[in-house]
Amino acid sequence: VQLQASGGGLVQAGESLRLSCAASGTILRINTMGWYRQAPGKQRELVADITSGGSSNYADSVKGRFTVSRDNAKKTVFLQMNSLKPEDSAVYYCTALIVSLNGDALLNRPYWGRGTQVTVSS
Repeated sequence: VQLQASGGGLVQAGESLRLSCAASGTILRINTMGWYRQAPGKQRELVADITSGGSSNYADSVKGRFTVSRDNAKKTVFLQMNSLKPEDSAVYYCTALIVSLNGDALLNRPYWGRGTQVTVSS
């Protein structure tokens, strides 16, 4: 199982970016999917997540500006980021709780993407 994120980049304050993260592999079910971020010198923090049923959860710092969504058929989670601020600059990581097969073994565990850099200039 792999998660492949894309969509990061360098933008100016007030602009938008859309991140995508697609899961691949022998996947039986994907439960909660989401995004974390980590800025230099800071701990990794939850940005937003979304359940398989579509219920979402956001960090207070991004409420009203970011929207998390998913396409279950494409095993993909998105993060639409509007009104970006310099303090949103970080490496963004996607994560998903995935039920998969590994030989005869049934696995139910979180997976992480490699991260994509988002830089917002003032």
